[in-house]
Amino acid sequence: MKPVFRWLWLVFISLALVACSTVRNASATSQQASIRSTKKPLASNTGKYFQQDGPADRIPANLALVPDAVPQDEPLIKAANLPYSALGMSFHPDTSDKPYEAQGRASWYGKQFHGRHTTSGEPYDMYAMTAAHPTLPIPSYARVTNLKNGKAVIVRINDRGPFHRGRLMDLSYAAAYKLGFVHQGSAPIKVERVWPDGNDDTAAATAPSRALKASGDDSYLKLGSYSRLAQAEARMSKIEKELDAKNDAKLGIVNRNGRYTVQLGPFRSQKAARTVAEALNVESTVISGGI
Repeated sequence: MKPVFRWLWLVFISLALVACSTVRNASATSQQASIRSTKKPLASNTGKYFQQDGPADRIPANLALVPDAVPQDEPLIKAANLPYSALGMSFHPDTSDKPYEAQGRASWYGKQFHGRHTTSGEPYDMYAMTAAHPTLPIPSYARVTNLKNGKAVIVRINDRGPFHRGRLMDLSYAAAYKLGFVHQGSAPIKVERVWPDGNDDTAAATAPSRALKASGDDSYLKLGSYSRLAQAEARMSKIEKELDAKNDAKLGIVNRNGRYTVQLGPFRSQKAARTVAEALNVESTVISGGI
């Protein structure tokens, strides 16, 4: 073979080998790679969730069936209820038994914090019915209502936060799921502190708005005792219509051992209490020192 033809033959062979090494049929692997490259980034990578937080990759089935927290009598955790500062703001937890009701916006926290310690020292469980609040006692319980859809849950406060001027409460993922706003990120809510009802019941009782304290040897009128706060409030409302302005401020509800007692007093003597009872013409019992 002449040198010129030999050179042309070598060039042809080289080009053929290069073509074979760079051209191949589309495989399943290459197809999947192509599909992945055209997918939109996950929401957690687009800034929708704070610091890559968000729902877990696998959400438990029947999350809507997770039961609400059941209010219990629990001792407060001293270290979790001390005054503190966060992000330039100062907070003073309220460790009293005063009623609490407020409206604002709630957010939720998820997988980034799952398993980490909460302010109570307990590990955070995003599938439990818990919440973080800047000042409610730890532990305590609250009824949270989504003002957009009317859904309500009861949660246990075991953490501090959110430290954001536009947020009232941080809920667990499960609580936000049951309230119907995990996809929105936040929602307008109402928060009401609740207490155990004392009857081994799952219902929680809101603290009476008008509580009377018994003291000394004063006399009182016991006007009814009920297992449910709503029953006591209905009785009190009925009696209020019959009271004069002088005695109206003496009417209230006392919660003792899970019983809600409608009580009128104090009166300086049993005689004075009986006089009012006769004027009201209602069934009552005169007692000393309150319930």
